[in-house]
Amino acid sequence: MIYTLNFSKKALKELAKINDPFYSSIKEAITDLTDDPKPQGYKKLKGRDGYRIRIGNYRVIYDIFDKELIVDVIAVGHRKDIY
Repeated sequence: MIYTLNFSKKALKELAKINDPFYSSIKEAITDLTDDPKPQGYKKLKGRDGYRIRIGNYRVIYDIFDKELIVDVIAVGHRKDIY
């Protein structure tokens, strides 16, 4: 099953601020979520809805809607700023 990616405006702005080489790794990791929305190393967030994956010092916060096959990317950012 292939999931569709949705980005919040906030996530798109944050992603645009990130420079290479991190940008390409993050973009690739987000794209991989369409095939497997719960990859190895993902974590369910405590205290709020959603999941996170780690790419180096960066985090991608997202939610999964299994019934509609949608991965909704909520936030992208450096780990010191994201939570």
